[in-house]
Amino acid sequence: MDRTVRGNRRALTRPATGYALLLPSLVGVGCFLLLPIAVVLWLSLHSWNLLGPIEFTGLDNWRSVLTDRQFGHSVLVTLGLTALVVPAQTVLGFAIAAPLARRGRGGTVLRVLYALPWMCAPVAVGVVWQWIFAPTGGALNALLGRRIEWLSSPGLALPAVAAVLVWMNVGYVALFFVAGIRAIPGEILDAGALDGATGWRRVRWLILPLLRPTMFFVLATGVLTVFQTFDAVYALTRGGPDHRTDVVAMRLYSEAFEAARPGRAAVMAVVVFAVLFAITVLQYRYFRDRTGDEF
Repeated sequence: MDRTVRGNRRALTRPATGYALLLPSLVGVGCFLLLPIAVVLWLSLHSWNLLGPIEFTGLDNWRSVLTDRQFGHSVLVTLGLTALVVPAQTVLGFAIAAPLARRGRGGTVLRVLYALPWMCAPVAVGVVWQWIFAPTGGALNALLGRRIEWLSSPGLALPAVAAVLVWMNVGYVALFFVAGIRAIPGEILDAGALDGATGWRRVRWLILPLLRPTMFFVLATGVLTVFQTFDAVYALTRGGPDHRTDVVAMRLYSEAFEAARPGRAAVMAVVVFAVLFAITVLQYRYFRDRTGDEF
């Protein structure tokens, strides 16, 4: 009888101990993830000017945002910026990672140097690059020997911002590729070398297929990073010229704080979340089908 009672107590104590250990993490998830999501959804159904009373408006904010051409334009601008930044930083990051993955002297120093732009404050980076792109007295125009309106030209502003974002993130991307390449078993590479897989063949048929989980992570986080970009764009162009760099983060900031319409900003945040969720799911399915594994 005593053994039965002890067994029942242990059966009850183990789950309780597990939940007690999980409690700090559950509180963090609830307070900093689930609660903000609930607040955004609630706020999307209300009208508020940040000072006066909050009024329930139902789906009015949703109708207003979903028919807002300016918000649609911001989404298209962000998608265009993503199409410029993510492929470029992925290719350049892999090209940098290939030599950095070799163990030797100076590798650690180089990895730190490549990661420095990513660790710098985006506003400070934006201010420095604003000087580099300056039409008068700018370093880039002085180097080229001609005057080019990099940030005030409607056709050049978005590519210029994309170049800055690539410069900031390429070192971060390279570090993940370095880790992925170093995780590849040496036996596989040696066996491939015996079969004639050297140079580009080694990269094409051995390294890239084995880096698919890393590639998925780099692409998924790259898209998320571009959609969240605000500081650098604000410091460089303030969303101009002619709204050519008016990314969704800028539009959210403008709606929530400049126009004092947080209800509409909440709807925009939900729409952006839905777009990012759909893109991430598509990326996951693409790489899952090619790896045959749930990574």
